[in-house]
Amino acid sequence: MSELLLVEDDPGVAEALRLALTSLGHRVHLAADGASGLVQLTARRFDVMLLDVMMPGIDGFETARRVRAGSLLPIIMLTARSDPVDIVAGLERGADDYVTKPVEPRVLDARIKAVLRRAVPTGREQPLVFGGLVIDTVAMVVTREGEPIALTPTELRLLLELADHAGQVLSRHQLLQQVWGYGYAADSRLVDAVVQRLRAKVEPTPSRPTLIQTVRGIGYRLDRKRQ
Repeated sequence: MSELLLVEDDPGVAEALRLALTSLGHRVHLAADGASGLVQLTARRFDVMLLDVMMPGIDGFETARRVRAGSLLPIIMLTARSDPVDIVAGLERGADDYVTKPVEPRVLDARIKAVLRRAVPTGREQPLVFGGLVIDTVAMVVTREGEPIALTPTELRLLLELADHAGQVLSRHQLLQQVWGYGYAADSRLVDAVVQRLRAKVEPTPSRPTLIQTVRGIGYRLDRKRQ
């Protein structure tokens, strides 16, 4: 049974989701705003945070930023708008996924389970080296020119997936399946947003990426040239 922290300021929505997710096998704890959600995180361990975007006081974006500053807790943003600007804003603050409200509980359940399945794979013995970028696949540490890079679990999984298929083009659909655990065509912008965030961290010049290359109309390819 997974422990969920649902941060939602609408009592009706919060209670409906609590009842639905409880019936699907989760234990749901409620917080009415970002501040109380942050307090609860200091008091107990949760498996996933479900975080509404539009809240009074500390909104979902700022709450996600504060959580991510000290934790790798998976965060699913709940947003009433599907505007790409909102999606990118949430991902920029470290969210792992987003769901547009109103949400069908079984769809949300599937997204929660997908997030929980995203344990970073380990077991490789040799680091992966792409120019100045080094992926230590045992310690799960990524460095660029010797300096460590802080990646979220989703960003690390995406980088590993591209690295495992270096030189090959992976479609957005493939990446959704392999990194996020599902394949909804409408969510292709999720891949684009996380690639953009990943490039900002691993590319020497993110505006002119040379490592993670876009294959127009298809997806992405990691340059397989290694030192």
